[in-house]
Amino acid sequence: MDITLTQIAALLEGEGLLVRAENLDGAAGETPVTGADCDSRKAAPGHVFVCKGAAFKPAYLASALDAGCVAYLADEEHAPELAAAHPGVPLLVASDLRRAMADLSAAAWGHPDERLSVVGITGTKGKSSTAYMLRAILDADADEPHAGAGEPRAAMLGSIETFDGVERMESVNTTPEAPDLWRHFANAAASGLTHMVMEVSSQALKYDRVRGLALDVAAFLNIGTDHISPLEHPSWEDYFESKLRIFDQAKVAVVNLGSDHADEILARAARCERVITCSSAAADSAAPGDPAAGATPVGPNGTAADVWASDLASSHGTQSFVAHTPSWEGPVTLPMPGRFNVDNALVAIAVCEALGLGHEQVSAGLARASVPGRMELVTTSDHKVTGIVDFAHNKMSFANFFPAVRREFPRARVISVFGTTGDKGLERRHELPVEAAPYSDLMIFTKDDPGFEPVEDICAALEAATPGGTSTETIPDRVEAIDHAVDLAFASDGETVICLVGRGAEGLMHENGKLTPYPLDIDLLRQSFARYDRAVCE
Repeated sequence: MDITLTQIAALLEGEGLLVRAENLDGAAGETPVTGADCDSRKAAPGHVFVCKGAAFKPAYLASALDAGCVAYLADEEHAPELAAAHPGVPLLVASDLRRAMADLSAAAWGHPDERLSVVGITGTKGKSSTAYMLRAILDADADEPHAGAGEPRAAMLGSIETFDGVERMESVNTTPEAPDLWRHFANAAASGLTHMVMEVSSQALKYDRVRGLALDVAAFLNIGTDHISPLEHPSWEDYFESKLRIFDQAKVAVVNLGSDHADEILARAARCERVITCSSAAADSAAPGDPAAGATPVGPNGTAADVWASDLASSHGTQSFVAHTPSWEGPVTLPMPGRFNVDNALVAIAVCEALGLGHEQVSAGLARASVPGRMELVTTSDHKVTGIVDFAHNKMSFANFFPAVRREFPRARVISVFGTTGDKGLERRHELPVEAAPYSDLMIFTKDDPGFEPVEDICAALEAATPGGTSTETIPDRVEAIDHAVDLAFASDGETVICLVGRGAEGLMHENGKLTPYPLDIDLLRQSFARYDRAVCE
């Protein structure tokens, strides 16, 4: 049953968010509302349009009303001008636009989260990988575990991809603004999907994009130093507190005991009805006969892991281990390298424990899991040259990525190709070269979302922060930088690994205030390899 404008006004008033309502008398107040939008290109009949953002223009509201929107929500600053331009149109004036937008959107779209099982994943690194692993498990055919994927069961909202059963697109924000978020939930529920797997960013938690969203499971992967800037979080404490808010709206918490500040994370998670912990601390134990291989890992304050791994083995980009949970234990195969991906897989397994999924479905899903732009490999037919594309873009992810590469390719020459973003995340310019240098024989600095800054200036900052004795080059054009790295690799006598990091599966470049299409790193790498070895394109 649709909600009316009068009911929405009463809802906002009850939350202390309504300053006033205009033009809601009589029949206007009984107008049914079927959705909400903050993008005039998505506006539709029966919706309420939200006038938000520093870039908002009155023309957006005019366009939304032309598209059939029946009312609009505005803050006190813009309401008088908009009301004068559109006399007689129902108007809701909010004291806190973001909170009001979230509450309005959930109600306007009919609280579709009540018809889905919702999993929210947060952390400084690994959110996308964990989300893709979990989706692979949910979409696996539990009745035919060796048949691969069945019909889609899970929608996804994340930094790589948005899929809701109706729309599939490359994501712009990790977590969408509230009107878009609730539209995706409504689409997923209407499409018959059963689960929503979503990455929940610190910005989404801080700025109320997910306000009112009921999470069946909230997973906290880890916490590091990132996103600290005038445009994001003013301090690390603000960043951490924003992340911790995920537990305030969840039934079950999943916590990685290997995270820094795990004791504080566990303390906040205790607000949930149930806490499931996981750890990979025993994964590197010796052979199954070693007593240490059967020991349950213990975290802060003696907390024993509920989900853990033992008997880790890896070969040619594939890892295997024995997973232990409260309800089952058994072998798992993960078709992607990187010790940190075992941590991500254990979080996914712990979420499945909360959802009541067993070993057959979990192992079937993980065996076919893949993540665009995360540890994607391109290799020549003779394995002399290997390229790795990964989204690693901050200190924490570099500190995990490069040691993993060295473990997988202990005798290879390593050429690292990366840049960093303009306008934000300024600490990365000092941290990334320091993290990459001990594992790199050559670092090539290049373009990566420069924003309004000259690429050359960003690369110069990376150069300045590079430890002495490390070989570097600066090639601002990313395509040229990749080709140069490939040329050097094929000219080398020995084995070479090219690490192309920072962008992952991003197909848009932020430059001079615009988002413009840009080739995927994996495609650029394959094309460059194909100049020497056609087999990589087959």
